[in-house]
Amino acid sequence: MIHVTFPDGAVREFAPGTTGLDIAKGISPSLAKRTVAMTLDGALTDLADPIDRDARLEFVSRDDPRALELIRHDAAHVLAEAVQTLWPGTQVTIGPVIENGFYYDFARNEPFTPEDFPAIEAEMRRIIARDKPFTKEVWSREKARQVFGDKGEAFKLELIDAIPEGQDLKIYRQGDWFDLCRGPHMTSTGKIGDAFKLMKVAGAYWRGDSNNPMLTRIYATAFAKKEDLEAYTRQLEEAEKRDHRRLGREMDLFHFQEEGPGTVFWHPKGWTLFQSLISYMRRRLSTLGYDEVNAPQLLDKSLWETSGHWGWYQENMFAVKSAHAFMHPEDQDAEQRVFALKPMNCPGHVQIFKHGLKSYRDLPMRLAEFGAVHRYEPSGALHGLMRVRGFTQDDAHIFCTDEQMEAECLAINDLILSTYKDFGFDKIVVKLSTRPEKRVGSDALWDRAETVMMRVLEKIAAQSGGAIETSINPGEGAFYGPKFEYVLRDAIGRDWQCGTTQVDFNLPERFGAFYIADTGEKTTPVMIHRAICGSMERFTGILIEHFAGHFPLWLAPLQVVVCPITHEADGYAKEVLAAARRAGLRAEADLRNEKISYKVREHSLAKVPVILAVGKKEAAERTVSARRLGSPDQTTLSLDVALRSLAAEAVAPDLKRDDEERMAAE
Repeated sequence: MIHVTFPDGAVREFAPGTTGLDIAKGISPSLAKRTVAMTLDGALTDLADPIDRDARLEFVSRDDPRALELIRHDAAHVLAEAVQTLWPGTQVTIGPVIENGFYYDFARNEPFTPEDFPAIEAEMRRIIARDKPFTKEVWSREKARQVFGDKGEAFKLELIDAIPEGQDLKIYRQGDWFDLCRGPHMTSTGKIGDAFKLMKVAGAYWRGDSNNPMLTRIYATAFAKKEDLEAYTRQLEEAEKRDHRRLGREMDLFHFQEEGPGTVFWHPKGWTLFQSLISYMRRRLSTLGYDEVNAPQLLDKSLWETSGHWGWYQENMFAVKSAHAFMHPEDQDAEQRVFALKPMNCPGHVQIFKHGLKSYRDLPMRLAEFGAVHRYEPSGALHGLMRVRGFTQDDAHIFCTDEQMEAECLAINDLILSTYKDFGFDKIVVKLSTRPEKRVGSDALWDRAETVMMRVLEKIAAQSGGAIETSINPGEGAFYGPKFEYVLRDAIGRDWQCGTTQVDFNLPERFGAFYIADTGEKTTPVMIHRAICGSMERFTGILIEHFAGHFPLWLAPLQVVVCPITHEADGYAKEVLAAARRAGLRAEADLRNEKISYKVREHSLAKVPVILAVGKKEAAERTVSARRLGSPDQTTLSLDVALRSLAAEAVAPDLKRDDEERMAAE
């Protein structure tokens, strides 16, 4: 007999080979009806699988969050069946679940288009309504090759050949249609429901190789309930309105072009926004004991070999041979050297730490850099500011003793959370990723680091009073140490992983970095990698979408536009502009021969927060008519009062806090 343990702790005996479905039916027919899968010792599996060992069993209903991946996986199979039913001869390849949905790649002479979606969705609904059970079969490699070969499924034959010898070839059926699949699946197609939607089509090379055939990829999504699908659809519609690429054009912030793939051409307003972010971060760091440094862009390959990046990360690095570009004519006979543009700043910071003897009294040493880095991203992965090849990291590395590690991690956490709050993000998740299977460093070092970081995580949760959500990602740490990941939620409910704190035992040791401990011995420091915004370009894109271009006044690249109503007021408009700039505001004047209504519409589209309209009356009374972005109302104020109010509002939150603390101290 085998012993099955249930979630309430109860243990029951069953004959070996009893299925999860048999057990559910034995408990209650209604339980069996609402259960779609099960977990055995935490692993999700088919409800019809036989249980042949002692195990912890939990039944999974369709409403369980764990079932969402199954719903989407099953829907992918139904999508494939629908396509092959409507267009016989179409080859199916792979159809994985991805974030927010799934896709399936098809080989067909004529690519699919969105115009095909209504027919496909209608056929999917017919398949789901038939409610055929998902059944699993295990085939021999020979049988699988024979069957799929007879069907003309050449891509499936490649997949079969890629499955390691000795591994089962599992086939899942839904009525007469079947596919090669690892599983698991729910009990039947009817459990998918009708909360699904085909989203878009795209081209995709087989196995991501441009030398292989081009396939048509159909993206789709599915949810347990229609309300969830509708909410997701609304979020996508709102995201489209907030798309930073569109807003970047409307606000004249930046552009991209083919001659610089994956790199940003910043326009004056965009660069002002970008530099405002960096200035804010510089001020925050200067008060917390960070020293800003700058390491070279181009470094010899040998340094990247020592760091391990050449072995781990070479395919993502840009390299150049010195004889072609960087060798002086007098050195043409010298040995050819290979250099690489830095993909990250950490090796350079270790070199700065190593320059000169360091004592334990010098620690912690906090080195920060707004370092421009370059990483190769496939052209298909590039996405505006969110995914680029050249970007700026708000990077820092703290060199400290083992005993200082906890305090440094807590200080970093406070800095990250307060920074996010200043930018309007108040829903944060902090995740601790622990040791992966492949790693460097002794277990004793990992034990110590994970103990410290677990204690820090507990303090983060306690200090926030439950406002900060915390979780653990087992096995997801970096190969050189555990890490915190900071995930923020934007105005429309999307999550973005930005900040990170990573403990590193590896890099200082590889480079021979040390300090003199109080015992007089050479000791390897702990190195903490820290980023808050991460990629400044990506964070800028996140902010554009979070605020939908309606930046708070302190962050807006152009804060005020002065618009004369008639040419007679041009002189006064210039006075207002000069006064606004003296008040520290980023201001421009629009003196074009256009109607005021046209100017207001144009500057509203460009998301200028404040428009100051002036005419003969305003000039005579030394007033302005102020209009706020998004409001049809105008307020008439004296020039001095208006500018004083705007200047106070435009003070960055960190400077405002400093002023308040200074006044409180006085």
